[in-house]
Amino acid sequence: MNAVLKTQSNTSLSKVLPVIFGFFIMGFVDTIGTAINYVKIDFALNDTMANLLSLSCFFWFLVLSIPTGLLMNRIGRKNTVLISFIFTFVGLLVPWLVYDFYAVLVAFALIGIGNTIIQVALNPLVSNVVAKERLTGSLTLGQFIKALSSWLGPNVAAWLTGATLGWKYLFPVFALVSLLAAVWLWVTRIREEDGGNREVSFGATFTLLKSPRILLFFIGILVLVGVDVGLNATLPKYLMEKCPADVTDVSQADQLKSYFYFIIRALGAFLGGILLMKIPERKFYIVSVFLAFAGLVWLLFGNSLWSLLTGVVIVALGYSNLFAIIFSLALKQVPEKANEISSLLIVGVSGGAIALLLGIVSDIAGTQWAAMTIVAAIWLYMIALIRTVNKAAQ
Repeated sequence: MNAVLKTQSNTSLSKVLPVIFGFFIMGFVDTIGTAINYVKIDFALNDTMANLLSLSCFFWFLVLSIPTGLLMNRIGRKNTVLISFIFTFVGLLVPWLVYDFYAVLVAFALIGIGNTIIQVALNPLVSNVVAKERLTGSLTLGQFIKALSSWLGPNVAAWLTGATLGWKYLFPVFALVSLLAAVWLWVTRIREEDGGNREVSFGATFTLLKSPRILLFFIGILVLVGVDVGLNATLPKYLMEKCPADVTDVSQADQLKSYFYFIIRALGAFLGGILLMKIPERKFYIVSVFLAFAGLVWLLFGNSLWSLLTGVVIVALGYSNLFAIIFSLALKQVPEKANEISSLLIVGVSGGAIALLLGIVSDIAGTQWAAMTIVAAIWLYMIALIRTVNKAAQ
């Protein structure tokens, strides 16, 4: 880890840490998957209405990613990240101050806006505080920290549920952390010598979709995020449906998801950052997509709790490095237009809104198994993408 965080002579660990900690705040968006299941119970919602919360969050990745790129070129990367912290802080306070369904919708919209901004701006900001040869390792470390944050949410909620405070106190706790992160970054002086004098335009960005490879990678990001958010929202309900004797409440289900999905993903990202130094991206991609697909199929046909959790572990291991691989390959296609490609790919994070479709399917079919089948079917695209990955990695 020390090697990863080693910086250029004009930077220091004191500059790296507040930036890398931004990935922890980025992970707060996965709180939505946890909150969906609690909100569903609190307001007696069906799956369609509960999963509408995901749409209120991930819609903003569709409309704000490219404008954020424009903003970043005007006010700088650090200031853009600070704005994301403010939106996240306010969004996390709303359901603590006013708790009804519409307040939660507003809260998750604000969290979605904040997360859109931070996902566009944070990765470029990392390049301002680490040496170029350390960038990939630093971004991998960032994804590891983000996964730890995702793991922490369900566990804090479960602990608060068991305490007298209640799960909703998760919001002010995370809001305080967001505020501290904003202050920490604000007082840190960062020189943005690579701050992008070149304007990013809507036209230049969407023109990139004329490239077949960029288009296919963009769809790949849509699928990856859709599957991740779909699993995040569906897994707890699926475990409760398949193993009612073993998983009796949503807090227990969320804890199992956090340990067997988020922790394994964090470990997978950490190990993947090491292995990708030696193993070609295309080979790593092929093994990963088939591993994840095997896990999804295992989930569909597993019956016991430990069988299902084994499937979750397999999916998490397969999934953990695919976002980074696709993002990296896309950037390498047109390196001189990295800003435009980054903004475009973050638009693909709007694929998380697929959770609404999964909720509708579950309500119509009357079973979470139907939603899991949709997730497995969508994953077939990632297998079809192998040919493009092979060509792009040559």
